[in-house]
Amino acid sequence: MTKIIGIICEYNPLHNGHIYHINKIKEMFPDSIIILVTNGYFSQRGEINILNKLDKINSSLNHNIDLIVELPFVFATQSADIFASGAIQILNTLNIDTLVFGSEINNIETLKKIATIQDSTKYNNLLKEYLDQGINYPTAISKAISKLTNKNINTPNDLLGISYIKAIKHLNSNIEAISIKRTNDYHSLNSDNSIISGTAIRNLIKENKNISDFVPKDISDLNLKYIDLNNYFDLLKYKILCEKENINKYQTVDEGIENRILKYISKCNNIDDLIKVIKTKRYTYNKICRMFIHILCSFTKEEANRNKKIEYIRILGFNNNGQKYLNKIKKNVSIPIISKLGKQEFEQLLIEKRVTEIYNLKSNIIINEYKEIPIRK
Repeated sequence: MTKIIGIICEYNPLHNGHIYHINKIKEMFPDSIIILVTNGYFSQRGEINILNKLDKINSSLNHNIDLIVELPFVFATQSADIFASGAIQILNTLNIDTLVFGSEINNIETLKKIATIQDSTKYNNLLKEYLDQGINYPTAISKAISKLTNKNINTPNDLLGISYIKAIKHLNSNIEAISIKRTNDYHSLNSDNSIISGTAIRNLIKENKNISDFVPKDISDLNLKYIDLNNYFDLLKYKILCEKENINKYQTVDEGIENRILKYISKCNNIDDLIKVIKTKRYTYNKICRMFIHILCSFTKEEANRNKKIEYIRILGFNNNGQKYLNKIKKNVSIPIISKLGKQEFEQLLIEKRVTEIYNLKSNIIINEYKEIPIRK
């Protein structure tokens, strides 16, 4: 029987580690169909994706992905649990059998145990205790896990994996979670091996260095240019100065941090300087970047609260196998499947269109998503 495999990856950009991930899946499940859930232009780390949407879709299809679907912005730029919830909802609706994700610890039973503990009152009370001490959320999670299990889980893939397992559990889904050993140190900027971290690759792009040893040829041929929130800083600064205290209506602008932003915004000329002066130990760098993206894109707390469930599934690309699978299941899928953008009125899709227009204000390549997506190969 053909296995239907789900993966959740941002591909910022797609690199040799991702190719290793895909190849391991094909090694374990030779006849599988692989469905990729990926974000659009803004990432869960609060970054702007270096690959534009068309290049990401094309490259994914070039490397054995059969079907690509979009994780809406309202999930893609939030905390690990919300990010995971949206992605797993999509994959569960598409009837996958198995989720395969990278892991540093690579012990699925340990990750499942921790996921169960995180749903306990004891864990939640301990987490709150650490947060009340002013510890940032990821560190508080790691400390609580360590206290209750004697396991040190503090790397992004493992923490995301736990969130995936929790999301599967909360949906009462039959998806089986499988981990693959991550082959490099997430924090390392070392470029001595052919598989290095996405962070290291983005740094090389920023420094205008050659990345061809670390990415497939179709990616290195793109001659990628570095892009980050500094490209949008003038727009962000204008918005903050105009709205002042009202920026607290935007998602993740919490606990009075708007006061620190307003105190320093006029004195800063780039995003890095602004982050340095407003950052406290309570806020991670990534959380602050996500917050700025939410302000930039006018993503409000009310919108976030209204959008806990996936409203639709948007198809970004597919090959023949992916198309056949879609045709097989589409009559039994419980929410609308969208292939072409039109006059759909789903709130999540309207937000996605707004975010795309904001991204295009500073993009070198403006993509007509109405005409160019989905991509068929």
